[in-house]
Amino acid sequence: MTHDSGSKSFNVKAMLRDERFWKIAFQVITLVVVVLLLSFFLGNLNRNLIQLGRAFGFSFLLNPAGFSIGESLIQYRPNDPYWRALMVGLGNTLTLVAAGIALTTLLGTAAGVASFSKNWLVHKLSRVYVGLVRNIPLLLQLFFWYFAIFGALPNPANQLDVLGLAFLNNRGVYIPWASSAVLAVLGIAATIGAAIAAFYLWQWRTKIRIETGVGGQKQAIALAALGLVWLAIIVFGMNWTVPEGVEGGGVTGGLRLSREYVAALTALVFYTSAFVAEIVRAGIQSVSKGQWEAARSLGLHAGIVMRLVVFPQALRVIIPPMNSEYMNLTKNTSLAFAIAFPEMYSVATTTYNQTGRPVEVFVVLMATYLILCLLITLVMNQFNRAVQFKER
Repeated sequence: MTHDSGSKSFNVKAMLRDERFWKIAFQVITLVVVVLLLSFFLGNLNRNLIQLGRAFGFSFLLNPAGFSIGESLIQYRPNDPYWRALMVGLGNTLTLVAAGIALTTLLGTAAGVASFSKNWLVHKLSRVYVGLVRNIPLLLQLFFWYFAIFGALPNPANQLDVLGLAFLNNRGVYIPWASSAVLAVLGIAATIGAAIAAFYLWQWRTKIRIETGVGGQKQAIALAALGLVWLAIIVFGMNWTVPEGVEGGGVTGGLRLSREYVAALTALVFYTSAFVAEIVRAGIQSVSKGQWEAARSLGLHAGIVMRLVVFPQALRVIIPPMNSEYMNLTKNTSLAFAIAFPEMYSVATTTYNQTGRPVEVFVVLMATYLILCLLITLVMNQFNRAVQFKER
């Protein structure tokens, strides 16, 4: 009996000295504390709502909204329910996020690569842009673009004509667009699909050229064919309509981008691209000098060295922090509320002011931004896995 008791005591002491036990125990204790805190706060919230005569619930979303929304991707009328109004806000937010991510990637990458240019002017412009834009609050930049730039455009009677393809006035920007919403969605889907396919083909081609020093012709042909197919779909498949100016001012046809939308998109892109440019610059600098020198010793042009040797390796450093910048851009779309663009936060604010349901509305709002950020993280993680070294 004494031997058994000593054995049990020894096992307990060994367990308490085991680092793995304390790691698991700490996580369990943390989980219990979090659950207890949430239970306390939610219980307190529910008691306060009951005292006010308003039990927690989302049934108010079925009531008529009673307010109009200036811009909408889907059909909406003031007597539609609140949930539909929130869907309108979500759709407007998604247009900002999608266009913002695409344009930010292009501008930020260009500015980051330009910082390595041997051209003095290009290099200095890149550095000035990053240093200036990153240190000015986004809200001030929103006001600058809305009032000082797009607000200073001429009125519709004196609008600017850009080569007969676009028109600019203080009410918005008019650009060529597909003749129907279905064709526009198909065109956007084709562009996204082509971009993803081109990314993987480019990675495949780069890997083959790095490993063998030759080859990659098949992948290059596939890239060219993919580009031609995409171009054919965009040029001939979308049935473009070009905006046309009318006598006395105004525009018919094409797509109208409101002054609020264009100002919000421009500010978001220029602000976020400055941070992306620094990420790209840091990623390129992370590639060892030996890689640069080895590529130059083969007589490769500087542009080819950057495109085929340096940048593919830099992607392993660039992609993870880009995930954070894309999420920041998504969350920063809520600032468009300040210039009266009806995005998700703006519509949600009107909703809780009318319903007196701030808790439920903000739960919906937080869940929406959380889901959007998680989706961005999921996609970026897939890209990150695609560019990592694969051990044999």
